[in-house]
Amino acid sequence: MSQQTTAETNQKLSRADLFSMAIGQIIGVGIMTMTGIAIGFTGRSVNLAYLLAGVLTILSAIPQIYIGGTANFPGGQYSQIAVLSGQRLAGVYTFVNLAMTLALSMYTLSFADYFMSLVPGVNVKLLGFVVLTALFALHLVGVKQAARLQNVLCVVLAVAIGAYVAFGVTHIQPDYFAPDQFMTGGVPGFLLASIYLNFACGGATYVVNYSGEAKDPTRDIPFVIIVSTGAIVVLYALMSTIAAGVLPVDQVANQPLSVSAATFMPKAVFTFFVVGGAMFALLTTLNFSIGMCTYPALRACADGWLPKGLAVRNKRFGTPHWILLVFYLIGFLPILFGIDLSTVANSTVILTTAIRGVIAYSAMQLPKKMPELWKKSKFYVSDAKLKVMSIITIVITVISILLLLVSTSPVQICCNCGILLVSAVLAFARNRYVKLEANYEAK
Repeated sequence: MSQQTTAETNQKLSRADLFSMAIGQIIGVGIMTMTGIAIGFTGRSVNLAYLLAGVLTILSAIPQIYIGGTANFPGGQYSQIAVLSGQRLAGVYTFVNLAMTLALSMYTLSFADYFMSLVPGVNVKLLGFVVLTALFALHLVGVKQAARLQNVLCVVLAVAIGAYVAFGVTHIQPDYFAPDQFMTGGVPGFLLASIYLNFACGGATYVVNYSGEAKDPTRDIPFVIIVSTGAIVVLYALMSTIAAGVLPVDQVANQPLSVSAATFMPKAVFTFFVVGGAMFALLTTLNFSIGMCTYPALRACADGWLPKGLAVRNKRFGTPHWILLVFYLIGFLPILFGIDLSTVANSTVILTTAIRGVIAYSAMQLPKKMPELWKKSKFYVSDAKLKVMSIITIVITVISILLLLVSTSPVQICCNCGILLVSAVLAFARNRYVKLEANYEAK
């Protein structure tokens, strides 16, 4: 191997890098807010609901693992859909992926809000500019640098969560399993909580969008998806036991974790928990999301869905500076002009959930579209088992979408429909200019 090739390999993401990226994406503000909502559904059985949610999450990820373990798709989910499900679906995904970048501004503003609660009077726009600029600058000089930051943030995040567990575990009330506190919503409430918490446990599957930057994606990415999800689910179950157990259910239902933390943490430790927990969770999610959106967009440019000039890479760092600039502007201009995009950003959640169903459908095409590589995959199963696992994921996806339709505001539902309609129209309009390439590599 030449020296240049060795240097390039050293800049690729290792299994540890991918693991920290996945952990940072899973541990977001979801654990801080969704736990309280789930307690409202099922009371102190929320810990069991988290475990069931973890099982559902891993089941839903199996089709993604089948695909990721068969070949390396440098464009992540975009390339997987393009190769296995066809050009038009890939086009729709491309424009939905662009809409997902609106969440960058939401994460940045949420971080600024937490910071302002500790340092009143701070200029939110200036802070948002500094945070977003710093993270994009890291991605501009290389994804490896962004991964190193993620490693540091995850360490602090782990310490903050560890503090919550260490201080809180001794404050769990002895009547934890009292009938009026446990399974408060019965079986329907418990199942509803489990499906709802599926969103808090998800996130690791998006690490597939870093396939093109990974050293050994077909081995490392399936491993990372399963292990990171399993580890975090167990941790979440423990945290939710504390969140539901230190106070009566009616005092913590529909409340963030900070409510329970304030009852047993010393003030200094509580401040650290807010910073290292909530604020750093936002930073890790923001850092991950930048790359998650970038690499599928690169392949979409190469195929013609987006202007090819956007895919030009910086000669010094090898990074796509124009795409990063576009995403940076999408993330910052709403902050600059004071536009509240939280509703719009959250309104992509139904569409992003639907992508799991599209990936499951794509997995069923493996025997037809990639027969030789599929048979060589270490995840190879019979056609019948492949269909069963994919259908299970599709069913979980449909149930999740129905749950979202019930719990989502009419405005957000309309935004989802609007984004889907616009994405379909743009995909139809650009379809004749696209020359799709089978973008995958054998391991």
